[in-house]
Amino acid sequence: MDLPRLVVTGASGFLGRHLLEALKGRYRILAIARRSQHECGAPIHDSISWYQVDIGEGEPLDEVFREIEGEGGAEVVIHLAAHYDFTGEDHPEYWRTNVHGLRNMLERCKHLHLRRFVFASSVAASQFPPPGGALNESSPPDGDHIYAKTKRIGEAMLGEYRDTIPSCIVRFGAIFSDWCEYPPLYVFLQTWLSKAWNARILAGKGASSVPYLHVRDGASFLLALLERHQILNPGEIVIASANGAVSHVELYEAACAAYFGRKVEPIFLPRLVCWPGLYARDIAGRLLGERPFERPWMGRYIDLAMTVDACHSFERIGWRPKERLEILRRMPFLIENLKSNPSEWAARNRAAMKEVRVRANLRVHRLMDQHEEEIMEALVQAFQGPRAKQWFLGYRRLEAQDLRWYLRQLMRHLMNAVRTRERSTFLGYCRDLAERRFSQGFSVQEVCEALSSTNEVIVRVLGRDPACQGLEMCLYNHVTMTLRLGIDEVEDTYEALSGTSPVPRNVN
Repeated sequence: MDLPRLVVTGASGFLGRHLLEALKGRYRILAIARRSQHECGAPIHDSISWYQVDIGEGEPLDEVFREIEGEGGAEVVIHLAAHYDFTGEDHPEYWRTNVHGLRNMLERCKHLHLRRFVFASSVAASQFPPPGGALNESSPPDGDHIYAKTKRIGEAMLGEYRDTIPSCIVRFGAIFSDWCEYPPLYVFLQTWLSKAWNARILAGKGASSVPYLHVRDGASFLLALLERHQILNPGEIVIASANGAVSHVELYEAACAAYFGRKVEPIFLPRLVCWPGLYARDIAGRLLGERPFERPWMGRYIDLAMTVDACHSFERIGWRPKERLEILRRMPFLIENLKSNPSEWAARNRAAMKEVRVRANLRVHRLMDQHEEEIMEALVQAFQGPRAKQWFLGYRRLEAQDLRWYLRQLMRHLMNAVRTRERSTFLGYCRDLAERRFSQGFSVQEVCEALSSTNEVIVRVLGRDPACQGLEMCLYNHVTMTLRLGIDEVEDTYEALSGTSPVPRNVN
């Protein structure tokens, strides 16, 4: 039975990974992500096809969509890919991913005849409501920080495509898990549960509040949306969040009770005192080379409540967040994970804190793709040209088409290793290559020198491109070192095949 086909961008992200886990086997999922499936820990399943590509780069995305269209297109796109950080700065990644990346996706979706394009936004795209008020589906994306600005542009952009791409907008609350994985909450817990001088201090009255949503509820919301999206109007906005908002003082009390087993009284620092404190800590951090998470721009939100009323969305989607997954109910689970497995807790949250940027290995892969034919011609000359090294006797005897086929396979496996940052497949290829060359009578020196010469050619060709400036170390790590490890595999394989492997020593 054919499964409905679904494209998910941002599949390697926090919500994306959980969504794939919920959807696998129910949908034919075409996952688009910057990171590899293995690296990000996404589920591996027969119903998931993985495309490691950056939506900010048009040409690689073209290749992905040609393959998607060739296999039958898709019915729905869930666009989760976005940049968001807590620095408050106008990082270029906001524009490259949130604006240009969305445009890239919409342009390529025009020919898919989609039934729905689901655009992930956030309740944080809107201004805080007035005291006693609440954000709802009709609230405009009028926030004045850079994330809200790019989301406002994105929502307007969807309107440009309304005739060819029916869309809807989902505004999420702050997404967390039983391991936390929401940076502001992680920083709060690290402070409140420590012995630091400011462990008991809460800014203002501790009334700063945002709505939370467990990541499992986030995935179940999207699953419910997929089942009922036909009833939504073009461009309709729905909210995926618990109602209300949870304050810092509520989180503090729940965390301390779960961690210490008793109530810990907070100390409330007046808002007017917080402002100079934030600036002083930030200046000190700049001087010491490590700025604190709390930045001066956050001071203006002290004691403001981002209260949400999502009842209309609950009715439209036929979904409600589970009470047992609400943040205060889950706090004991968060604290238990922190206590019982602190290393896993730290690893997950440090990963969530990482700033998103264009990975250098993807830039190197892009350069290799752009210069592939130039590299191929240079390699042909290196192996069979008039200046070819004298010990390439076996390669000189190869037919020209066989040599090109070998070089093309070598480049494909190497480029895949650069793109994914995983070398296992390339090393397996090198073992197979060694076995083949051994049977053909090639010497181990010739095969290893061929891989070494391949590195020399790639470094020389890419080095002439100004875009390679600053990527020298990445080129060394992902090309040179990968080929050196390949050489080691060839040598080990030749030793095993020739019976010259050293006898293992007893090291006990």
